[in-house]
Amino acid sequence: MSDLFDKIVSLSKRRGFIFPSCEIYGGLANAYDYGHYGVLLKDNIKNLWFKRFVQDRTDIFRVESSIILNPKVWEASGHVKTFCDVMIEDTVTNKRYRADHLIEEFFHAKGSERNVDGLTPEELQSIIDENGILSPDGNPLSKARKFNLLFETEIGIVEGEGNRAFLRGEIAQGIFLNFKNIMDSLSPKLPFGIAQAGKAFRNEISKGQFTFRTLEFDLMEFEYFFDPENNSWEELFDFWQEKIMDFALECGLDKDKLRFRDHEDFELSHYSKRTIDLEYKFPWGYKEMFALAYRTDFDLKNHQEQSKQNLNYVYPDGKKVTPHVLEPTFGLSRLMTILLMDAYREEDVDGSQRVFLQLPFDLAPVKYAILPLIKKPELIEVADKIYKKLSEKYNCEVHLSGSIGKRYRKQDEIGTPYCITVDFDSLEDGCVTIRNRDTLKQERVSIDEL
Repeated sequence: MSDLFDKIVSLSKRRGFIFPSCEIYGGLANAYDYGHYGVLLKDNIKNLWFKRFVQDRTDIFRVESSIILNPKVWEASGHVKTFCDVMIEDTVTNKRYRADHLIEEFFHAKGSERNVDGLTPEELQSIIDENGILSPDGNPLSKARKFNLLFETEIGIVEGEGNRAFLRGEIAQGIFLNFKNIMDSLSPKLPFGIAQAGKAFRNEISKGQFTFRTLEFDLMEFEYFFDPENNSWEELFDFWQEKIMDFALECGLDKDKLRFRDHEDFELSHYSKRTIDLEYKFPWGYKEMFALAYRTDFDLKNHQEQSKQNLNYVYPDGKKVTPHVLEPTFGLSRLMTILLMDAYREEDVDGSQRVFLQLPFDLAPVKYAILPLIKKPELIEVADKIYKKLSEKYNCEVHLSGSIGKRYRKQDEIGTPYCITVDFDSLEDGCVTIRNRDTLKQERVSIDEL
C-alpha cells in the first residue's frame, strides 16, 4: 500500500495512539504526544524489553539517570564538539534540511539507494553540486555546514556561560557515570550489564517521519561490560546480535522487512570498533531501528581521565582492568511507528473493509474488550463482573457505545486480540461469546472458565 504511512498517521490520531503535539496552537515540528492506547502500547514494549534483557537474566542491572547532567560530561564524551549533523538551507525560504537526507531522498526518488552516513560537509556538498540537487521547494541550497544537536539550557537565575547545561542527547553516558555506583553497591562480576530506558533530546534539523525522528524520544539500551582477555568480543557481539533479532521478531515484526547492516569505516563513531544497525524496510527505504556497537574501553577510560576517578574493575587477586563495552540500543519511539505500520491489516468482510492491527498479545494495549450486546443494566452488571475478574491480570475495558459491529471494528483498529460479548443467553446459561481478532472465529465459553 503506497499510502500506508498516511493511513497509520490517521489511525493513530483517530484511535488515540499518537497526536501531533500542541495541535490547538498549530503544532510543533517533530513533536508528538501519546494518547491512552499509545501509552499502553509503549509501556508494553518497554516492559517486554525489560523482561527479556533484565528480568530474565541475572547479569544485567537497572539505573535511571538524570536528564540534565553536569556539562563536563558532554565535553568529556565529545558531544559538545562532535555531536553534529550537516545542515543546509533553502536560500529562498531559509528552511533547514539535513544534507544527507536530501541526498538520500534524491537518489531514492530515482530508484536507487546511496548511503552517505559519516561524510564530511565538503563531501556532501560535492555530491549536491555534482547532481544539481535542489531543496524540496525547488530552490538553490546554501553551503553545507555542521549543526550541533544538543539542546542547550541554563541552570540557575544568572545568565552566563558558567550556567550552561544540556538536555541529554543519548542515555549511554548516564550508564557510564553510574558504573562505579553499581560496582560499589552490587559488586557484580564481569561480564555484566547496566540498562536503562528513558528520554533523549536532539535538535533535529529536518522534518521527521511521524515518531521515526522527533525532538524528544525514548530509548532502551544497556552497556555490557567485559574483560577482553577473558571474553571474545566477537562471540559476545554475535550473541547480542542474535538476541536483538529475537526481540524484534517477538514484537511481531515481519522478518522479510528486517536486515542487519554493518557500518562502513567512514561512518563509524570515533569510539566504535564495529557497529551494526538492524534496519526496517519503510516505504521510503531501509532505516535504522536498533543498533549494536562495540565501544571498546573508550567511555570508561575517557571518563576516568577527565574526572580523575578510578573506574577500573578490580579482581579478587588485585588485578585491575578497564572493561570494554558492547552496547545494544533500541529506539522505542521509532519502534512505535514501525509496529503500527507492520501490524496494519486490511481485508474485505462481507463486502465491507475491515482494518485491524495484528499486534502480539503481549503488546496489545487492550487484551480483552467486554461488550454487553445492548445497554441493559443486567448485561452491564455481568460485563462488570467479568471485567473485575480479568483485569486482575490483564488490561481490559468495557465498551458500551454503538452497535456490536461498530464496537468490534474499533477494537480491531486498536489491536484487541479478543472481544467478549455478553448477551441475554448469558443470563441463562452463564456463557459468553469470545471473538478472535485475527480469525474472526467465535466460540461460546462458560464465564467460570474464562
